[in-house]
Amino acid sequence: MRFALDSSHTDFADSIDALLSKSDMPAVVRAWNAGDTAPGLKVWQRLAETGVNGLIIDEAHDGLGADAIDLVVAAEQLGRHAVPGPVAETVAVAPVLLAGAAPDRLSALAEGSLATVAAPPLVPFAVDADVADLTLLVDGTTVTTATAGERRGSVDRSRGLFSVTAAETLGDADASRAFDLGALATSAQLLGLGRRMLEISTEYATQRKQFGKAIGSQQSIKHHLAGVAVGLEMARPLLLGAAMAVRDDSPTARRDVSAAKVACGDAAYRASRIALQVHGAIGYTMEHDLSLWLTKTRALLTAWGTPAEHRARVMEAL
Repeated sequence: MRFALDSSHTDFADSIDALLSKSDMPAVVRAWNAGDTAPGLKVWQRLAETGVNGLIIDEAHDGLGADAIDLVVAAEQLGRHAVPGPVAETVAVAPVLLAGAAPDRLSALAEGSLATVAAPPLVPFAVDADVADLTLLVDGTTVTTATAGERRGSVDRSRGLFSVTAAETLGDADASRAFDLGALATSAQLLGLGRRMLEISTEYATQRKQFGKAIGSQQSIKHHLAGVAVGLEMARPLLLGAAMAVRDDSPTARRDVSAAKVACGDAAYRASRIALQVHGAIGYTMEHDLSLWLTKTRALLTAWGTPAEHRARVMEAL
């Protein structure tokens, strides 16, 4: 089994990275936190123009017809730049549900519409239903449109959680596959978040000085950051292996996705803890950009299945 990405994947990742690097994402996220979603929606429209929204939508419905490996490549970059909005729901979950229940709605999704999904009991709330163009509710295999109800807060201020009520029945879809792709995309986001926190911490450690020396020159800091780097790199093969299993409809796909979700979540959480330790008190402040990655990491740890639920799925498979 070959885990290395080829040049088409790395070029695609680089193009998304370049687009988002020019977009001043910390400012975009802070605006979204304050209720101004216009800058974030502009970013989403530019992402749609590169094909991100329609990655796994077939070409007949204006998508790219790509596979799960392309999905995790894109989702990792979206996580690395802390893109606000219903990321996993728009690029991974809704395309699977609509392909089965309402394929006539796929073109709008590929062209830049945002979608969000609730799938109780594992996914009880729809993320950013006030911003999404389409809200879906899954009950067993039945997919319906839904209307947003009460909003609940999240540790990530850019992430609104809404209770929803069923509206129009669309049809049946492969809800199990949709859940796995949601968990897979969330895993990739977590890996990207962890990578960015490592980069921020490393940069800070080379600039912050105590007693005339950069704190990064201390062995304890080096060892902590090295441990984070190892954890992230050890999680990557599990993520890519799970993407291959989903792409190939492997009988182990369900287990592999759960293993990836646990590994990427653990690695990102460790990155967040070490980032706080390296930054000290300033890392706790909302004014520092690190806070945007910390809070999103904490929120995504339990999105599309908690660590306990995914560990249970791995244990069941074993």
